Amino acid sequence: MKYFALTITLFLCCFSTWSQSEVKVSGKVLESDTKAPLEYATIAFLSKKDNTIVTGGITDAKGEFSIPVPRGMYDISIEYISYKTVTLKDRRVNGDTNLGVINLDIDIEALGEVEVIAERTTVEIKLDKKVYNVGKDLTVRGGTVSDVLDNVPSVSVDVEGNVSLRGNDDVRILINGKPSGLVGLNSTDALRQLPAESIERVEVITSPSARYDAEGSAGILNIILRRSKLQGLNGAITVNGGYPTSAGVSGNINFRTGDLNIFNTSSYNYREVPGNAFSDTEFFNGDEPSTFLREDRDFDRIRKGYSTNTGVEWYVNKSSSITAALVYRNSDNESNTTNIADELDANGNILNTNLRRDPEFEDDKTVQYSVNYDKQFNENSQHRLTFDFQYEDSNETEVSLINQNGFDVENVITDEEQQRMLLQADYVQPIKENGQFEIGYRGEFFDLLTDYLVESSFDNGETFEVNTNLSNTLDFKQQVNAFYTQYGNRLGKKFSYLLGLRFEGTRITIDQVTSGEFDKKEYNQLFPTVNLAYELSEDENITFGYNRRIRRPRSRFINPFPSRNSATNLFQGNPDLDPSTSNAFDLGYFRRFGKLTLTSSIYFQRSEDAFNFVALETDNFYIFETNQTININDPNFDMLNEQFDLVPVIRRTPINLATNDRFGFEFTLTYRPTRKWNLNGNFNLFNSKTRGDFEGQNFDADNLSWFVRLNNKYTLPGDIDWQTRLFYRGPSETAQSKNQGIFSTSLAFSKDLFNDKASLAFRVDDVFNSRKRKSDNFTNTFETYSEFQWRERSFNLSFTYRFNQKKQRDRGRGQGSGDNFDFEGGSPGTP
Repeated sequence: MKYFALTITLFLCCFSTWSQSEVKVSGKVLESDTKAPLEYATIAFLSKKDNTIVTGGITDAKGEFSIPVPRGMYDISIEYISYKTVTLKDRRVNGDTNLGVINLDIDIEALGEVEVIAERTTVEIKLDKKVYNVGKDLTVRGGTVSDVLDNVPSVSVDVEGNVSLRGNDDVRILINGKPSGLVGLNSTDALRQLPAESIERVEVITSPSARYDAEGSAGILNIILRRSKLQGLNGAITVNGGYPTSAGVSGNINFRTGDLNIFNTSSYNYREVPGNAFSDTEFFNGDEPSTFLREDRDFDRIRKGYSTNTGVEWYVNKSSSITAALVYRNSDNESNTTNIADELDANGNILNTNLRRDPEFEDDKTVQYSVNYDKQFNENSQHRLTFDFQYEDSNETEVSLINQNGFDVENVITDEEQQRMLLQADYVQPIKENGQFEIGYRGEFFDLLTDYLVESSFDNGETFEVNTNLSNTLDFKQQVNAFYTQYGNRLGKKFSYLLGLRFEGTRITIDQVTSGEFDKKEYNQLFPTVNLAYELSEDENITFGYNRRIRRPRSRFINPFPSRNSATNLFQGNPDLDPSTSNAFDLGYFRRFGKLTLTSSIYFQRSEDAFNFVALETDNFYIFETNQTININDPNFDMLNEQFDLVPVIRRTPINLATNDRFGFEFTLTYRPTRKWNLNGNFNLFNSKTRGDFEGQNFDADNLSWFVRLNNKYTLPGDIDWQTRLFYRGPSETAQSKNQGIFSTSLAFSKDLFNDKASLAFRVDDVFNSRKRKSDNFTNTFETYSEFQWRERSFNLSFTYRFNQKKQRDRGRGQGSGDNFDFEGGSPGTP
C-alpha cells in the first residue's frame, strides 16, 4: 500500500500546473550490479517542514528523469520495488540541478515482491514506434497472442486470424526483434497457440527506422516476451479451460543468482475450434440459362501443441553479457471439413448433390537456437556493440485422405522443410550529450523445400495414381544481405530527429524440381528513413515519419502448381511475380488533456507493382460424379459435357498491378475519470485506390473502409473487474469483391485472490456469434456470395498464480510520455 499511495500521489502531482519559480532536477537511476537502467523508478521530493511529498516523477526507459521542482530545501527519495531506497538528505534546489547517476542495490529481504505486473496497458511514444506495455487486459486472459494483437490500436485480426496494420495485411511480425521459431512456418496458427500471458509488450512500428528490415509494406509488429532480470526466483502459471472444449497451461519462470539468469516460458494448449462456411455461385452460360453451385462447409478443428523458450544469460562483467536460448515448438493439429455441394438449375431445382469429406492431419515441429552478445562500453548503456546468431529448422507435414460420396477419391500429402539462418551485428556510438550514431549488418538466409503430392482414385478408392497436373516439388531460396547506418540527435529541448539509410541486396532462386524449370532473380535497393519529433510542451508533440519498404513474394505466391481449396477452386502461384516497393509518410499528433489522452496520425503510402489477387475462370471443368478434371480442348469434352453436368474450375492467383495508393487517419482516445473506471477507443479510416489492367481486364478499384474498437473497464463492488470490448470493421470493396461489415463483442470479469497473488477470470468471445466474413465476388462469367466463420462463440475460465510477483497499479504517468524520444541503441528488442 505504501508504493501504491506514493505512486497515486506522484501521478496527481505530475499533472498539476507549475509556477514560474520552478527549476529542473535531472539524473539517472541504474541497477548497481548490472548498470542496467531502471525504468519507472520513483523520485519524490519531500518537504523539510512536514515530510510530505511536494512533487515527483519517474524514470524513462533509459533510467533518466527530468522533473520541474519549486525552489526550496528537500529530502529526495529514489525508490524502486525490491531495491533499497536511496535518500539524498538536505538538498537545496535553487537552479537547474543534475544529481548524476544514482545506483540502487537489490533489497534481499524484499525479494518476495520482485517482479511487477502492470495493472493496465500503457503506451510510450518514441521516435520510430509506439510501445504498448500489455497490462491486465481481461478480454485476453487465458487467450493467445492473436487475441492480444486484436486489442492493440492500429492492429486488427480478421476472422481467419490474418493480422493487418491500418488495414494492410503485409505486416512483418517479429519476436524479440527477430524472426522466431515461435511463429514457425504458419504464423497465423502459431499466434493462436502462444499464450497471451507470455507477452510483456507489443511495439507497433508504422514508420520503421533503418535498423529494421525493409520487409513489410504495412510496418512491423515486434512482440517482446516476458523476462525478469532481478535476483531470486519469480514466475507465474496460468491454467484455463473453456467451451467449445479447450484447456491449457502456460507459465514463465526466472531464476537469477549471481551472474546467471535462467529463464523459461512454456505452454501447452488444446482447443476445439468449430467453424463454418457457405458459398452460392451463379455461372453465366451466354445465351443458355445460368447454372448454380451451392456449397456448405463445416470445420471441426483440433489445435493442440507445446512450445517452450528457455535460455541462460551470463553477465560476463558489469558491461557485457552472453545469452543462449533454445526455442522448441510442436503442434499436432486435426481438421475435419465436410463439404456438401449442390448443383442447381435456373429454377433452383437440385440436379446433383455431392458430399466431400476432407480429414487433415498436420504435424509441425520447429527448433531454433540463438546466441546474443551484448557489450556496453564504459558502463554506458548507450555505447553498445551487439552480435546475434540464430538458426532455425522447421518441418510441417499435412496428410489428407479426401472422401466423396462415401468413397476415397484423393490422397494429398504436403511436406515442407525450412531452414533459416540469421547473422546480425549492431554498433551504437553516442555523440556528445544527445547525439547517437548507429551502423550495422544483417544477413538472413532462407531455404524452403515444398513437396506436394496428390494421388487420385477413379475406382472408388481401390487404387490411386499420382496426379501429375497437381503434384510438384518446389525449392525456394532467398538470401538478403543488408547494411544500414543512421544518426539521431536533439536540437535544443524540443526538436529530435533520426535519419537513416539501409541497403538490401536480395537473391531469390526458384527451382521447380518437378518440371525442371529454374529461375533466379537479384535486385539491390536503397531504403531511406526519416523520423522527426517536435515537443510543443511536456503534454503535446508532433511526429513525422518517412520510409521506403518492400514486399517480397512468398514461396506460395510463386509456386505455379495449383493447390486446392476445393475441387472447383484452385490457388495457383505466379513465378513471374516481382517484389512491390512502397513509399510511406506518417504525421502524428499526441496531446494529453488532464485525464484524457489523444494519440493520432495521418498517413499516406504509394506502392508500385502492388500485389493483387484475382479470380479467373480456367479452361478446366470438374465432374463430381467421376472425380475428374477435364480440359475444354480434350477430345472427349463434348461427350462428357452431354453426359454430365460440368462445373467450371476457378483459379485465384497473385499478380503485379500498376499502383496502389493508401491514405488514412487514425486516433486513439484514453479517458480515466476515476481509478475504478477506464475508457479507451481506437478509430481507423483508410482508403485504398488501385489502378491497373491484366489480360485485357481492368482492375481499377476504390475501397474506403474503417474500423472502430471500444474498451470499457470498470471495477464493481467486491473488487471485481468488468471489461467490455466492442469491435466493428466497416464494409470494403475491390475490383472483384464487396465485403460486408463485421461486428463482435467480448466480455470479461476478473477477481484477485490471496492478497493479489492469484487471479480468476472469465471471458466470452464473440458474445453474439457475429464475427463472420460475408462477401460478394463477381466477374464477367460468374458471381459468388460467401460467408465464413473461422471460430464460433467461445467461453473461457482461467486461473493465474504468481509467486514472487505482484501487480503494479498505475505506476507512473500512464498513457505515454511526450518527451520520450530516445533512439534505443542496439538491435531492436535485444533481451
